[in-house]
Amino acid sequence: MDSLIDLLPELWIAAGETLYIVGLTLFFGGIGGLLVGLGLYLTRAGSILENRGVFVVLNLLVNIVRPIPFIIFLAAAQPLARVVVGTGIGNAAIIFTISLAASFAMGRIVEQNLLTVTPGVIEAARSVGAGPIRIIFTVLLPEALGPLILGYTFIFVALVDMSAVAGYVGGGGLGNFALLYGYRQFNPVVTWAAVLLIIVLVQLVQFLGNWLARKAFRR
Repeated sequence: MDSLIDLLPELWIAAGETLYIVGLTLFFGGIGGLLVGLGLYLTRAGSILENRGVFVVLNLLVNIVRPIPFIIFLAAAQPLARVVVGTGIGNAAIIFTISLAASFAMGRIVEQNLLTVTPGVIEAARSVGAGPIRIIFTVLLPEALGPLILGYTFIFVALVDMSAVAGYVGGGGLGNFALLYGYRQFNPVVTWAAVLLIIVLVQLVQFLGNWLARKAFRR
């Protein structure tokens, strides 16, 4: 317990790093996932921008990337991270790699949530002359807002998990803290302190996501 008290400043720094990594990856991965998901939905057969070629390419990319275990994807994406951010290790590389993985994972979730929108609503908008852009921003996304909030809440939890795994390749945050001061020092108290902090963080975000989703469903 004394060792944990001595490490409290490092614990809070690690918690801040986790929030920084997860926040940026949720932003970049969330935008990427929304674009991928919209691309899958809009170009599928019978949709408003049907394009079989684009749909097949996007669907294939999602199906290739999504099943790869993140620890393997982390290593495989290092050369690309070096090209894009100039390094294959550290927080910058971790943010890039997690954002890339999250884009494809979130893309499938976005697509599935958009498919819950009643087709009749889309057809009604088209019948009064609404174009694709107007349909997307005034009909499609507002109608799917509740499920999308829950989907992004789910992906937040996955991003926390990914950020912890990234501690193996020099990423900061609670995962690296637990490995460095807990696992490698044979100190389970420190490890469990990091675990409990992650649990509290996830519960708070899950509560917030559920609350926002309920608000969206009641509109």
